[in-house]
Amino acid sequence: MTVYAGPILLDGDPRVLGESLGAVLRDGQAHFRVWAPRARSVDVVIKSPTPMTRALQRQPDGCFTASLADVPAGALYMYSVDGEGPYPDPCSRFQPDGPHGSSMLVDPSGYGWTDGSWRGVQMQGQVVYEIHIGAFTAEGTFDAACKRLAYLQELGVTVLEVLPIAECPGRWNWGYDGVQLYAPYHMYGPPDALRRFVDRAHQLGLAVILDVVYNHLGPDGNYLQCFSPCYFSKDNRTDWGEGLNFDGEESAGVREFFIANACYWIDEFHFDGFRLDATQSILDSSEPHILAELITRARKQALPRSIIFIAENEPQRGEHLLPAAAGGLGLDAMWNDDFHHSARVALTGSRDGYYCDYSGRSQELLSAIKRGFLFQGQYYSWQKQPRGSPLPDVPAWACVHFIQNHDQVGNTFIGDRLHLIAMPARYRALTALMLLGPQTPLLFMGQEFLSSRRFMFFADHGAELGAAVHAGRKEFMSQFRAYAGESSQALLRDPADESTFLESKLDWSEAESNSHALQLHRSLLQLRAADPVISRQCVESLDGATLSEHSLVLRWFDDIDADRLLIVNLSTEIDARSFAEPLLAPRMGQSWSMLWSSEEARFGGSGAINPVGEKQQWRIAGNCAVLLRCCEASGTRVDA
Repeated sequence: MTVYAGPILLDGDPRVLGESLGAVLRDGQAHFRVWAPRARSVDVVIKSPTPMTRALQRQPDGCFTASLADVPAGALYMYSVDGEGPYPDPCSRFQPDGPHGSSMLVDPSGYGWTDGSWRGVQMQGQVVYEIHIGAFTAEGTFDAACKRLAYLQELGVTVLEVLPIAECPGRWNWGYDGVQLYAPYHMYGPPDALRRFVDRAHQLGLAVILDVVYNHLGPDGNYLQCFSPCYFSKDNRTDWGEGLNFDGEESAGVREFFIANACYWIDEFHFDGFRLDATQSILDSSEPHILAELITRARKQALPRSIIFIAENEPQRGEHLLPAAAGGLGLDAMWNDDFHHSARVALTGSRDGYYCDYSGRSQELLSAIKRGFLFQGQYYSWQKQPRGSPLPDVPAWACVHFIQNHDQVGNTFIGDRLHLIAMPARYRALTALMLLGPQTPLLFMGQEFLSSRRFMFFADHGAELGAAVHAGRKEFMSQFRAYAGESSQALLRDPADESTFLESKLDWSEAESNSHALQLHRSLLQLRAADPVISRQCVESLDGATLSEHSLVLRWFDDIDADRLLIVNLSTEIDARSFAEPLLAPRMGQSWSMLWSSEEARFGGSGAINPVGEKQQWRIAGNCAVLLRCCEASGTRVDA
């Protein structure tokens, strides 16, 4: 296997940086390759099973290489650079003892894949489910998560988004402190366990994408600068410190390190794409942009499979969704924070902190459904500047909508989930809007059964760094007035406390005790997949209107299967009898028949009430979502 292929520029000279970085077994030999362009000498130090030290040979591209016989899979090794170290391999495939320990020689060809017929994934028709491997199960391993895949397939999700798994320090971590980007986190299991996870998902028809952090590295266990001082930028800084050097001196090797990393996950683990963390902090003034080049190379690596790229981009630069040839990055989709923020205000009433620019009114929710981002260049008071840009002509599924995710749960006070602080009926109604809307929906693990477990920020650092991280969390939370007071600050959990991590794990018994919530989500996802009108995700055939400050209607027009009407009321009952709104009018000779209601008793509701009475008079229940279908005037209800 090759990890990547393609030319790079080192000191202005086009050369090929070899077949693979790191250490791989091939043709009965162990091949070592490490980029250290300013080093005079690099030695590989074999720790076991037979200790030895061998000099690597310098290559014109700044790499040092060696091929050794009789070094088996499982051997432990490190590198010595100019007599200093030894240090773990920057491209280690596995760190069995953590980021400060020896690297392990891994044979990626030893796993027998069974997904030969798998052809990848495209954005249309997908439902994303976000999981943190360590908190998803009690065991917190790839193998334990593998046992839950059939459940997820039955739920109706189609794409698993795995939070970052790159090697990081400690026994628990969110994953955004990764320091060895090629090594799966040793607490989750060996590399083959990750392969089993992806392979099993493909057997069940589930795609798996990986959340990757290409904007910074963690503060502990980062040895990149021991091999080159050019990995980090002298000019660019991010919210997490030094930015990565994608456009400065000797940046070609840095770019290749990250591009090769993406290709590595595609090639050796069969991932179906990536969620790119905080792309606004991937700073690059060169052409092509590092992300455009990475996306192009990774897609080529995946052939004949198709893969997807979803970005988190807080400024919401819609032009990034354009192809690289049109000035974009070639992304498939972006998170829509605007929809979440408006939905949260609608559910809680709080406009504290960065929610201050949102009202939660039906107009905002409707605009997000019809137009994607709410801020597309207008003034944003929280940042005291314009925010966003117009969305180009992209399909609805290019926006990812959610009402929970790891950030928005974990970054609010002590990690309480939104459904625990919202009115249940109102939460069900807004869930229906998200899951039936044309955008790509995302669920956060446990959301489907109303998990009562908090998802708090956890990171197992040493005492000094751990104290600094805890203080940093308190400072971050102080942007919210409700969390800035002394009594609130005292309640913020210590990320390094083991109980913070353990109490963030899902309790799977709740999937049974909260079966009504699970039925709600399964029913909606079945409708989303099977309904011939809704499943098209076609905004062009969709129109909408507000019925009141906190109620709205969506209408799908369809000449073949009949129109659909979704009414979402996030306030008190509306007994209007008549509405001066043409979207509520059935077609000539037809009437509205109820297909589905969020207030059905099987979902924990108080009982479904048809909003259309005799003579097509309207009475809309409070805090309820109802889906209707246009049919002959004598039509009867069709259960979903």
